[in-house]
Amino acid sequence: MNQMGKSEVNNKKVLIGMSGGVDSSVSALLLKQAGYTVIGATMRLWEDKDNPDIEGGCCSFSATYDAKRVCDKIGIPHYTIDCRKEFEENVIKDFICCYQCARTPNPCIECNKYLKFDVFYKKALELECDYISTGHYAKVEFSEKYNQYVLKKSDAEKKDQTYFLYSINKEILPKLIFPLENYKEKDEIRAIAKENGLLVAEKPDSQEVCFIPDNNYVRFLEKNLNKKPKQGNIVLRDGTILGKHKGIIYYTVGQRKGLGISYKEPLYVLRLDKDKNEVIVGLEKELYTNTLYANELNFLLDIDLSKPLEVEAKIRYRSKEAKAILYPEENGKVKLEFKEPQRAITPGQSVVFYIDGDIVLGGGKII
Repeated sequence: MNQMGKSEVNNKKVLIGMSGGVDSSVSALLLKQAGYTVIGATMRLWEDKDNPDIEGGCCSFSATYDAKRVCDKIGIPHYTIDCRKEFEENVIKDFICCYQCARTPNPCIECNKYLKFDVFYKKALELECDYISTGHYAKVEFSEKYNQYVLKKSDAEKKDQTYFLYSINKEILPKLIFPLENYKEKDEIRAIAKENGLLVAEKPDSQEVCFIPDNNYVRFLEKNLNKKPKQGNIVLRDGTILGKHKGIIYYTVGQRKGLGISYKEPLYVLRLDKDKNEVIVGLEKELYTNTLYANELNFLLDIDLSKPLEVEAKIRYRSKEAKAILYPEENGKVKLEFKEPQRAITPGQSVVFYIDGDIVLGGGKII
């Protein structure tokens, strides 16, 4: 933990986000063992108004209860922070709007930007805390080269979560502690939890979007849209009509299954045209391209971005970084030229830029 080498640790207070999972639980434990004054807090983000008892990942009542039990076990106070209004405005409404506008969103990135590293940080200031912390797999270190704190990939290559963190405010980097930064395997974290009697040691990781606990985003959209999606045409790039679609919210770039059309070769969704209400399909090879454009940019490094820059970039969390050249554009946009074609670049998803191997330069939304 980059902040833990400081001699004044015992005089420092940390507010840690507790999701009820093993990662944040062990993070709280490690902070306490390191000598910090630790306060645990769980953000109440969402509830289904029609089914208030429904379970939903880090948003559920059981998650809050698990977090409280962990805090009791390790001897730290626990708070619940009601952030439902902010979550509705900044995450759920954005999620719905993106699908209506033929984009595929990433709600976890919006949650980190507006809730976990904004609202939560402001709460930490109210509680006179020196730092905030989470169970993310990432690093914050002071870089002599850049003369500032930088966000870096964690040692847990398969678990690294910096892709989800590019959108946070760089001004809070000096106030962040990621206790799991040097751990390489999840088994290590579970072993620490078990050794210390934490009841969440074997708790499974949450895989779904927290406000869609059944993982059925289509059902969620149908329930929350103001109007029913309109049918339209499924077409080839040349405009040839192959059939009808149910509404563009049901499709995403790269999709093959569920198109309901027949053709001499397998077809994939290449693009969604909101204005024409069309789903454009084509062969798999047509999914590959070297170029993307992005806006809604956030940069974490104070470096010259007025000229082309060599970077490595990820177009989705599970993809590998790929070498590319970042070109500045007008009106707050950038162009990214990959050295090798990338598959299914998807509007609405985030692209994250890395330099020097493991430092997060920043990122933006693919357009």
